[in-house]
Amino acid sequence: MHNLSPALAFNKKTILLVDDEVTVLKLLEFILKKDYNLVVHNNGLEAISWMDEGNMPDLIISDLLMPYVDGIDFVRGLKSSGYYRNIPVILLSAAYSAEDLAAKLTYKFNLLIPKPFNPSKLQEHIKSLLD
Repeated sequence: MHNLSPALAFNKKTILLVDDEVTVLKLLEFILKKDYNLVVHNNGLEAISWMDEGNMPDLIISDLLMPYVDGIDFVRGLKSSGYYRNIPVILLSAAYSAEDLAAKLTYKFNLLIPKPFNPSKLQEHIKSLLD
């Protein structure tokens, strides 16, 4: 885990980024670091561990296909939890369409964005979910 913002600013919302692709994480860092505190993990297992230490993000952006604990199981665990269920979740996927994913999942997520994604659109969706 590493914190991408140089110093945590109390007025910034915290976004948990969970993806095993370094290039995606670098892109997300580039487009979001100015406006948000970013916490990065390479898989759902690391993200769960970070949250179990008492950390609570304002929003989660997670890939679906990752090692150890994938995005599907990671978010299923969050949404079945009384403590984390209200955190907005944006899922990123190159493998699933929104229809395929909705049919496969039994929990509610806020948004599925296909990879590659439009950075401006992603920023709009994040702002909308956090406001």
